Amino acid sequence: MDKRSNSDPLDGNRYRALLSVSTAIASQPDLQAVLHSISGLLSRVVPVDSISLLLLGPRQETAQLYALEAGSHDPGIEIGTEVPFRNTSVALALDEQKPIFIPDTRQELLNIPQFAQRFRFEGIQSCYIFPVSSSRRKLGALIFGAAGREKYSEADVELMSSVAAHLSVALESALALESAEAYRQQLERERDRLKLLLEINNHIVTHLEVNNLFRAASVSIREFFKDAFTGFWLFEEGSNQLQCIALDFPESRGFMENIPSPKLTDDDLESIRARVPSVYGPEEIKSWPDVVARPLRAESIVSIASVPLMGSANPLGTISLGSRQLHAFSQPDLDLLAQVSNQISLALENALAYGRLNLSCNRLEDERLYLESEIQSQYNFDDIIGRSPSLRKVLEQVSIVAPTDSTVLLVGETGTGKELIARAIHNLSTRRDRTFVRLNCAAIPQGLIESELFGYEKGAFTGALTQKRGRIELAHEGSLFLDEIGDIDPDLQPKLLRVLQEREFERLGSNRTLKVDLRLIAATHRDLTAMVRKAEFREDLFYRLNVFPIHIPPLRDRREDIPLLVHYFVALLARKMRKSIRIIPHEVMETMMAWPWPGNVRELQNFVERSVILTRDDTLAAPISELQRNDLLKPIRENTLDTAQREAIVEALRAAGGKVSGPGGAAERLGIKRTSLQRKMERLNISKEYL
Repeated sequence: MDKRSNSDPLDGNRYRALLSVSTAIASQPDLQAVLHSISGLLSRVVPVDSISLLLLGPRQETAQLYALEAGSHDPGIEIGTEVPFRNTSVALALDEQKPIFIPDTRQELLNIPQFAQRFRFEGIQSCYIFPVSSSRRKLGALIFGAAGREKYSEADVELMSSVAAHLSVALESALALESAEAYRQQLERERDRLKLLLEINNHIVTHLEVNNLFRAASVSIREFFKDAFTGFWLFEEGSNQLQCIALDFPESRGFMENIPSPKLTDDDLESIRARVPSVYGPEEIKSWPDVVARPLRAESIVSIASVPLMGSANPLGTISLGSRQLHAFSQPDLDLLAQVSNQISLALENALAYGRLNLSCNRLEDERLYLESEIQSQYNFDDIIGRSPSLRKVLEQVSIVAPTDSTVLLVGETGTGKELIARAIHNLSTRRDRTFVRLNCAAIPQGLIESELFGYEKGAFTGALTQKRGRIELAHEGSLFLDEIGDIDPDLQPKLLRVLQEREFERLGSNRTLKVDLRLIAATHRDLTAMVRKAEFREDLFYRLNVFPIHIPPLRDRREDIPLLVHYFVALLARKMRKSIRIIPHEVMETMMAWPWPGNVRELQNFVERSVILTRDDTLAAPISELQRNDLLKPIRENTLDTAQREAIVEALRAAGGKVSGPGGAAERLGIKRTSLQRKMERLNISKEYL
C-alpha cells in the first residue's frame, strides 16, 4: 500500500516545497548545497532519507557520484566515485525517461560487485531513480533513498519529478557555465603558453650573450610557471659534468652564475640523451649530492621539473624549475617546458658555435700579434749551420724525439742555439701547423713571469684593464719554449708542474680552470741537478722536465763548424748592409777557429757583424787583435781551471770512445779514479752520451 493516497493532489505544502526547492536551486552556490537544501525541504512533505546525484561520463559508459546528501547516515561512498552505467536501473530510467522504483537497494547493487562491497545499506532500504535530462541530452540521475520499502504516492513522485526537472535545467546551465569556464581557462592558458614561447623567441633574437639570454628567459618562465627558482645547466666541454651557468632565486638570492655541480650518473645521461623530461620529489632531492641538495633545502624546494637542452648531435644541458609545493608540475607543464627547451637549445647551440668561432678568432689574432712581434725580433740565424759530429749527434736526437709529444730539456751554455734547436723540434713535430710560443724566464722580472705565463682577467690587479691570454694559453695545441727555466721563481714552479701533470691552469684573478694541450720544450745553461741538491729547484719538476735531455755542445767543441758559420754570417750581414765581401783572409779564419768563443755562436755572430761594419772593400776587415788582447775576455782555457779540466775530460772521453772506466777508459787515461772522474763530469755538466 502506498505511503499516501493516490488521489491526494498536490496540496499547498507541496507547492510551497516545490517553490522553495526552485529558489534553493537558483540561490545555492553548488550542487552539494542544493541537495542539502532539497533534502531539508522535501523531508517536510516526503519521507526522504538521502539524495544523490549521478552524472554521466563523457562517453556515457560510467556515471560519477557528483553530490550526496545522506544526513547522519554514512553510505561509505566518496564524492567522485565512478560506477558502471550500462545495464543498470539508472540506464533504464534514462532510456525510458521515467522514474524507476527499486524496492531492494541491496539486491540492485549486487549487480555492481565493486560498488556493493563498499556501500553501507543500514538506513537505506529502497530508492527512486529519476532521470535528469534536458531537451538536448541525458545528464544523469537523481536518486532519492528511503528507510522503508514502500512506494511513494503519485503526488510524491510527481513532486520529486518536478524537482528533478528543475534540477535538470539548473544542472545543464551549470554544466554549460562550467564548460565555458573550462574553455576560457584553456584559452587563457593557450594564450599564456603562446605568449611565453613568443617572449622566449624575442629573448633569443635580442640577447646574443648566453647569460643575458638565461636571465631574460628566467623572468618569462617564472611569470608563467610561478616557480621558486629557474636553473640553466650546461655540460662542460669533453666531460659528463654539468656546470650550473645560471640559477635564479628571485625571492631570495637573486640571479647567481657559475655554481659548482657534480658529475652525472649513467642513468641521468641516458635520460638526457633520450630527451625525457623528469619530475623529482622530496625523496629524490634528498638523495642528491650535498653541493646541489643543500641550497634546495635552504629554499624549501620539494618539487623539481627538468627538461634536457639538446643540440643537433649531442645534449647541451638541462633547464630545471623548482617549487615549494608538492606535485607542482603536470604533464602539460613538462610539454610546454620541452617546447621552451627546444627554442633555447637552438639559440644556445648557435651561441656556443659563435663563441667557439669568436674564441678561435681571438686566439688567431693573439697568435698573429705574437708572431708579428717574433718576426720583428732578431733571430741568431735562420737555419742550423754545421757538419761536426757533435752537432749531427744533436740533430739525430732531434729527429728521434720531435715526432713524439714528450717534454724536451735542452742543456748548454749561453749562445749555443738552444732556441734554434727548440724550433727544429717543433717544426718536425705533428704540432708544426700550430704556434711556437717562447718565453725567456731570465729576461722578464720574476713578478711578471706568472702573468706572462698564465695570463690574467680584467681587474686581477692594478693596471689589468683588459683580459689577457698568457703564453701557455697561446701555445694550446702547439709548443711552448721556456728558455732559461732554471731562473724561474720557486713559488711559480708548482703551478708549472701542474700544467705538465694535469694539463690545466687558471688565469690570475679567475677561479675557472682551463684545459690546455701543449708540448713543453725547456732550456737552461744552469746545472739543474746541483740546484735540486741545493733546494733551489723542485725535484719533481726537474724529473718532469728531464724526460728527454739534449746537450747542445759549445762552439769550442765543434770548431770545424766555425768556417761555415763565418761564411753564413758574412753573406747574410753583407747583404743586409749592401756590401760585397768575397774574401775572408786565411789568418782571420785561423784566428777565429783558435778562439774558444765563450759566448759561443752569439759571440761569433756579433764579432762577424762588427767585422762587416768595418769592411770597406771586398775583403773582410776583422779586428782580430781583439781576440788576442789580454785585457779583454781571455780564452776560457787560459783563464779558468774548470775549462781546462773540462777540455781534458772531453778529449779523454772521445779518445776512449765514451768509455769512462776499465782498461782504456777515460779515467785510466787521465790517471784518476772512476768515481773522481764521474764527480767531475757531473760538476762540469759533461755527459758522455753527447760527445
